[in-house]
Amino acid sequence: MEATDSSKLGNRHLVIMAGGIGSRFWPLSTPDRPKQFIDVLGCGMTLLQQTAGRFAGIVSEKNIWVVASERHKDIIYEQLPNVPRQNILLEPCMRNTAPCIAYVGWKIKSVDPDAEIIVTPSDHLIKDEKTFSRTISEALGFIEKHDAIVTVGISPTSPHTEYGYIAADKSGLPVRKVLSFKEKPDIEKAKEYLAAGNYFWNSGMFLWKLSTLEESFRKHAPEIAAIFDTASRHFGKPTEAEMTAHGYGCAPKISVDYAIMEKADNIYVIPADFGWSDLGSWSSLKENIPHDDKGNSFVGDAVFINSRNCIAYIHKGHSVTIENEENAIIIDRGGTIAYYDAEGNLKKEEALG
Repeated sequence: MEATDSSKLGNRHLVIMAGGIGSRFWPLSTPDRPKQFIDVLGCGMTLLQQTAGRFAGIVSEKNIWVVASERHKDIIYEQLPNVPRQNILLEPCMRNTAPCIAYVGWKIKSVDPDAEIIVTPSDHLIKDEKTFSRTISEALGFIEKHDAIVTVGISPTSPHTEYGYIAADKSGLPVRKVLSFKEKPDIEKAKEYLAAGNYFWNSGMFLWKLSTLEESFRKHAPEIAAIFDTASRHFGKPTEAEMTAHGYGCAPKISVDYAIMEKADNIYVIPADFGWSDLGSWSSLKENIPHDDKGNSFVGDAVFINSRNCIAYIHKGHSVTIENEENAIIIDRGGTIAYYDAEGNLKKEEALG
């Protein structure tokens, strides 16, 4: 991440949600090292590092916050060494995104009550970072002038059934009023959304002033607001960890979409097109890495012989030849090469070398 002049960045804060457990990218991703902590694209940076890095020039490193599981704290310290340790918040238990965001919101309030907050997942791909920066800057300009929550909506390129959708008004304005949020559709409904022209993929990124965040929780999720009102009295004290854990234990398991977004009437969307993918499955990864004419996709040095529709992940400095395989997932485990079927069941292991 490049150094920036923090004096130019005002009260902007970035919240990176990094609490995923690694279930969707098994067997490459595991509970001990979920995909956000892996260089899944073979570019030399993990997805977490890429996420933090793309906000250079928008948010100062001292104002980056990461919310994750206790079990991953050492990985985060290693991968983001310049982020202040006190800004890495460790959830005592999993309670979905609404308690997570309330926790970090109340923490930010304790140090910067005038904050503007960007919330982002930790494990998404964005190819066009210049357009991304312009989009985020425009959204920040909007929340500076309005008591609003701005979501980032991706202009759909296909009738995708693995993404949620955001329905917006047809004003054509750069930032539009959200009419409704839609669950992942079936293919026919996705085709309708694509044809309508005012539906956008839900990227999971959104922006709001701290005052808007607090007001939204007090209005739409008062039980969560009350929990962190109590916990916040202990921030910076020896009792902080104990009282935060108690609060989390009492908090409902609910997403911020259900708790806030679908209830609020001040939700807007900024349509964007910057080469986005949530990398939520092996198929979405295959779309974004090299492949051959037999349907084989790969990260690293992999040679395919008489093989079809495979995907291989090989560490830098290793070279692997894959023969007579079909619909297999091949993972470099360091000392061994593991072969899995399409469902993630281990077929065989071979020594590397």
